[in-house]
Amino acid sequence: MALDAISHDDESAKGYERVFDVFRERVLSGEWRPGDRLPSERELALQLGVGRPLLREVMRSLDMLGVLDIRHGKGTFVAKADFKVLSDFFAFYLAQEKNALDDIMQARIAIECQAIRLACERATDNDIARIETCFTRLMDTLEDPEQGGRADYQFHLAIVEASHSQSLMTLYHAISALLLKSHVQRRQITLGSTEVVEAHIDSHRQVFLSIVAGEGDMAVKRLREHFSIGDELRRKSIIAAYTKGGEGMQPRS
Repeated sequence: MALDAISHDDESAKGYERVFDVFRERVLSGEWRPGDRLPSERELALQLGVGRPLLREVMRSLDMLGVLDIRHGKGTFVAKADFKVLSDFFAFYLAQEKNALDDIMQARIAIECQAIRLACERATDNDIARIETCFTRLMDTLEDPEQGGRADYQFHLAIVEASHSQSLMTLYHAISALLLKSHVQRRQITLGSTEVVEAHIDSHRQVFLSIVAGEGDMAVKRLREHFSIGDELRRKSIIAAYTKGGEGMQPRS
């Protein structure tokens, strides 16, 4: 490749990064707020001292990332935060990691333990009613891994949302797709075990009652016990399943 071509590509890359940084800074600083209509392409190109093709490239990238909302014929607007964009990013990133679900579980525990403490202080009557409804739904779907896993996820989501912490809710929603997958997988593994069903109901009930009582320390304790019980019962279910499945799979002498 010719030297002038390399120099041109390098300058284009630097120009792209500079314009991208300007857009990012204006959004993060609050100069451009969600719903604001951006100046025209011509005006922005003059302000930034770049060509319109490069400007369009940056804007298309930011549109794909969910930062901007390009509406043909109407202009370009700053987009409102979209949990799905962040969730898709986490799902794509973590799908490449060997222990993605284990990492997600650790993040989930950290988020939920803080959320349940806040929920004990901030939960409204509506929040309590929603958590109770989710608990009832959870009991009604014990024999259905798909619906049961979704009900389990909704129960925990209701607790996080009862914290009324926007940061915790944003983080939780960002990993929601992977959490839902984890709940369904756990239900599939533990399906059919009476011990698991009874322990599952009781641990959720204890978590719910601690929130109703407004006892933050106890709620965190019950939630951690819930996670520990769930891991132990899942481990037993896996061992039992493999033991049962292996009865006819022993090597012949």
